[in-house]
Amino acid sequence: MNEKFLDFIRQFSGQHLAVAVSGGVDSVCLLHWLVDAGMNVTALHVNHHLRPAADMEAQYVADLCKSLNIPFCIFDWLSDKPLSGLEAAARTARYQFMTDFCRENNIDALVVAHQADDQIETFLMNLARGSGIVGLSAIRDISYRDGVKIIRPLLNVYRHELVEYCDKNGIKYFHDEMNDDENYTRVKIRKNRHLLASKLGISDDRILLAIQNLSRARDALDGDIASRVNSVLYKEYALFSDSFLFDVPPHVGLKSLGMLIQIIGGDEYQPRLNSLNFALSKLHSDCKFTLGHCTIRRFKNQILIVPEGAKTSIRKKNEKIKRLKKLQEKK
Repeated sequence: MNEKFLDFIRQFSGQHLAVAVSGGVDSVCLLHWLVDAGMNVTALHVNHHLRPAADMEAQYVADLCKSLNIPFCIFDWLSDKPLSGLEAAARTARYQFMTDFCRENNIDALVVAHQADDQIETFLMNLARGSGIVGLSAIRDISYRDGVKIIRPLLNVYRHELVEYCDKNGIKYFHDEMNDDENYTRVKIRKNRHLLASKLGISDDRILLAIQNLSRARDALDGDIASRVNSVLYKEYALFSDSFLFDVPPHVGLKSLGMLIQIIGGDEYQPRLNSLNFALSKLHSDCKFTLGHCTIRRFKNQILIVPEGAKTSIRKKNEKIKRLKKLQEKK
């Protein structure tokens, strides 16, 4: 078993964990390691019914869990499939099934099998987009989605290590043919990433080190921004003066806006940098628009952010805040 995995997962000893198992090598190896480490796990599998092998993979996951003597649950995504954006829709549906299960069954955290190669590919994809520190710090080892803690104990373990372990121990797994389709940007990067090392001397280990350094810088910035955000957040909405965004360094204003939109809109990720820049430019004058499942409005020198579809009366929100402050003063 991998020591880097063990060092990470020990902090969750004694907790009830759900683990996402697709049937691919990453998640199958992860499941075995969790069981071997003595963790209390329930396996979750989502059958998207998108590929001919989907039913076979679901049955394999069920049989594997029975052989390991662990509980499992299989979900079927039977709703109508979109004509475009199918991959994103499948991902959303998958997380919806699993996070709902975790909340309903008091699961402490959901474990997913993103590993070091996924981390590097995500970094390079975001680098190509010109992302800032949020995108370049790539995948977080601990994050939250719909109120559920998501943990990723394999981010420092390479895919070839998982393959070698399964092959050495005769553990069966499935190969998703979509991982070979170069119509996907991630696959193009996967197939050509070796050129960074062979042509430029930029090794995978060095890229991971850069990601870790960026993550530490992001954590420090996030701590400062969180304090600012909490000062203007009133449960389901935020209300503040324009100086909150514009009388600070630009990266602080952008990050504060992104964090507010993420919290109020309920998304796993903040809007992309170009969307935040565009939003910030609009907020220099009176406006009203939507972003990240939020409605954002500026009127005079005040800015209001509410969930999309909620009322946007700044006057009424101000009156509500005054009432809350009076109640707090009486206490």
